[in-house]
Amino acid sequence: PMAAEQPRVFWSSRLVFLLAAVGSAVGLGNIWKFPYTAGANGGAVFVIIYVVIVALIIAPILMAELMIGRMGHKSPILTLQTLVGRIDAKRAWTVIGWLGVLIGFIVLSYFSVIAGWAAAFVGYTASGMFSGAAPGDTVRMFEGFLARPGRLVFWNGLFMGLTVFVVARGVNRGIEKVALWLMPPLFGILVLLVIYGAAVGNFAAAWDFLFAFDIEEVSATTILAALGQAFLSNSVAMGIMLVYGSYMRADMSLGRSAFMITGTDTLVALTAGLAIFPLVFAYGLQPTEGPGLIFMTLPVAFGQMPGGQIIGTLFFLLLSIAALTSTISLLEPLVSYLEERRGAKRPVMAVLGGIAAFVFGLAPIFSFNLWADVNPLGWLSGFQDKSVFDVIDFVTSSLLLPISGLLITLFAGWILSRETTRAELKAGAPLLFDAWRFVVRFAAPAALLAILGYNIAGALGG
Repeated sequence: PMAAEQPRVFWSSRLVFLLAAVGSAVGLGNIWKFPYTAGANGGAVFVIIYVVIVALIIAPILMAELMIGRMGHKSPILTLQTLVGRIDAKRAWTVIGWLGVLIGFIVLSYFSVIAGWAAAFVGYTASGMFSGAAPGDTVRMFEGFLARPGRLVFWNGLFMGLTVFVVARGVNRGIEKVALWLMPPLFGILVLLVIYGAAVGNFAAAWDFLFAFDIEEVSATTILAALGQAFLSNSVAMGIMLVYGSYMRADMSLGRSAFMITGTDTLVALTAGLAIFPLVFAYGLQPTEGPGLIFMTLPVAFGQMPGGQIIGTLFFLLLSIAALTSTISLLEPLVSYLEERRGAKRPVMAVLGGIAAFVFGLAPIFSFNLWADVNPLGWLSGFQDKSVFDVIDFVTSSLLLPISGLLITLFAGWILSRETTRAELKAGAPLLFDAWRFVVRFAAPAALLAILGYNIAGALGG
């Protein structure tokens, strides 16, 4: 049964909303994944394509998502049910809400596993574990760390506990407080790391790597990698912006908010690259190292550089803060729904949601040790050596996310009327509104179908 209608809470200020939304978007996707994806895809070419995609496609989708959230003023699932009833659309469209909550839940379950690694590494670096370590040493340390399921379960549990604690306190006392207390230090640490990298690292090589343009590097793969990364980095299509939009007041500009969120997020991703790569190049490490860059390659630099213990500790602290502001936003859509639907107390629902995600997170944890030989989709040529973790990551980021984004754009562009969206976006400039509408009706769906097709072809070994 539906619970009694609860009064909707609102963000207490525009600044707090922006900090929370940027905090949600700035996560491991920027600091951990963006630099190595850029490195593997031709540096500057990738960066430029990425920025263009974010401005022309991601920001308009983000506007659509915030708009739908604010129109419904409820959790993602009930927002869609409300809107579908209001405009007499097909009930099938409510799948957008369900998909958002589901994606948030699955991403949370494996994201907090990696967040747990970052938290563990704060202590390891601070204790001087990497002092004087050679590349082989850090690889062995990290492999040893992953080989012990108990340790990974502990760190994941600790991180999930923190996430639950914040979400249980609600929007104003929990999510807002974390955004206000943790986002300014996050920006501060990042700037400090860039200054340090410029002083002791090879800043010129890093700048070149990220911003020197080589037109020959442009390929369909680069463009699709940039599209995929842009989705992952900006928290779109995961139910997060639907729920964050539902807490927005009517006088907050959706367009300005979307561009400020995506702009800040991109700035953080580029700054992270300028913090990481000077050290990578100065110590002769490989920039295209993949996910291992953070946990195996950088500790070598931290172990050899002057003041490396302090800098390394700050770096993993930065990573942990960024991860926490993301995991909070991933748990919120589910808790918001349970609270409305069941009428139960938020803390109870936050604990239940957290426990469920923690239990689900055991699968990705075991894929590094107990289930290391398990290849669930081994019969597909593209998945012969892919672990449980890889499969979960692929299904969410390569299939569910683009599908969710596609449905959001189609709903905003084709199902909601021109008048409705125009009024909600408070679009004064007809040209800008028409441009937005063109993107959500045609350009974004085309881009999303391209990503989906590319990902499916890759999976099938095409």
